[in-house]
Amino acid sequence: MASVDLSNSSGLRLIRPLRDFLRTEAASSAVLGLAAVIALAWANGPWKAAYSSLWNTAIQIDVGRWSLHLTARQFVNDGLMTVFFLVAGLEIKRELVDGELRNPRAAALPILAAVGGMIVPAVLFVAITELTGGGGGRGWGIPMATDIALSVGVLGLLGSRVSASAKLFLLAVAIVDDIGVIIVIALFYGHGVNWEPLFFVVALVLVIVALRAAGVHARAPFIVAGGLLWLAMHASGLHATLAGIVLGLLAPIRPAHQIEQVDVDKLNDLSTVGAARETMQIARRTVSEVEWLEHVLHPWTSFAVVPLFALANTGILVSGQALGDAFHSRVALGVAVGLVIGKVAGITAAVWLALRAGVAVLPDDLTMRDVVGIASVAGVGFTVAIFVTDLAYAGRPDLQQAAKVAVLAGSILSALLGATLLSHNRPASPVTRRRGYNRRGYNL
Repeated sequence: MASVDLSNSSGLRLIRPLRDFLRTEAASSAVLGLAAVIALAWANGPWKAAYSSLWNTAIQIDVGRWSLHLTARQFVNDGLMTVFFLVAGLEIKRELVDGELRNPRAAALPILAAVGGMIVPAVLFVAITELTGGGGGRGWGIPMATDIALSVGVLGLLGSRVSASAKLFLLAVAIVDDIGVIIVIALFYGHGVNWEPLFFVVALVLVIVALRAAGVHARAPFIVAGGLLWLAMHASGLHATLAGIVLGLLAPIRPAHQIEQVDVDKLNDLSTVGAARETMQIARRTVSEVEWLEHVLHPWTSFAVVPLFALANTGILVSGQALGDAFHSRVALGVAVGLVIGKVAGITAAVWLALRAGVAVLPDDLTMRDVVGIASVAGVGFTVAIFVTDLAYAGRPDLQQAAKVAVLAGSILSALLGATLLSHNRPASPVTRRRGYNRRGYNL
């Protein structure tokens, strides 16, 4: 049997998914921004009544004795956004097993940076909203979030002035940030646990694990189990989108067949329809489920689901009174300060402390000035920040309005500040000069 001889196949398998992920995120940022602009214009224009009517349209789904009542906006936020979190779960799984986060020492810097970038904004938010007697402290999770698509898009606009290490560092920080925010959503933004549906959640997770252990490759059982898991998660009081994270983390990271074991003769046999179908199946089995699902679903979430989420949730009033209310709101101030100042302070301080302690080093082409710029860009907290806003202030449209205005303003300011700091870099030369380090890890 002749086999494929690709000595560099493992390296390509690691590089291509990451490259595709970054390219898709950068490209989708323009679509996401356009959707937000359309929503703002629609909600403030002559057809604003139609905007409100559309997203408040009632949708009812009955499954046995369980009845699901959603508005069109909730269908997007609780339903379609599950696919977004599925892709996030797949990317987290890949990074933890085969990516930047698999090596503890290499992962130390972005992990510590992300933790600092979550804790400091949350602390500043609580200090501003609660210690001053302003109230609204439940929204402390809002400024913790970093929007991967828009933040990567900002770096994409700067082209070669931003090194590959800077882009990877931002992506790793954003992924760890996603993990942290997902945990926060699961623990603090549910609606009270209903134990009977939670039993079904656990049972369905065990069913999915058993299907994997049995070597089941057909997708239909997993789709059915995933749909039931979403319904059970929703009924349990946990946020339904967590079903997407669970499914992403449970997806197989290893392909059914290693590429080195593929029979080249069979792979090249296209003599009949049956042989061509077998060739397709052989090729498919050399790609892991994580990589395959991410390749198929990521464009849909980036160019359809997330822009639709923006369209449904960023239609906020920008009248003089609304802006004035937001300007005087402690919640809005807490969100804006958390994103613009908290992210920079938290990430930069965490990196500096990690370098001083000797637990991490900066990549060769990354400086502390770059870290400050990246930390500023990480303050772009659009999609997940708005998502947490709706959870934190459910039933409080006044606080939702103020927080969303602050998310938009804070994200824009963070993007401008980060782009200004990073734009002073010279374009990278074809051959990057290797820099030295002192024993504490600083660039010399």
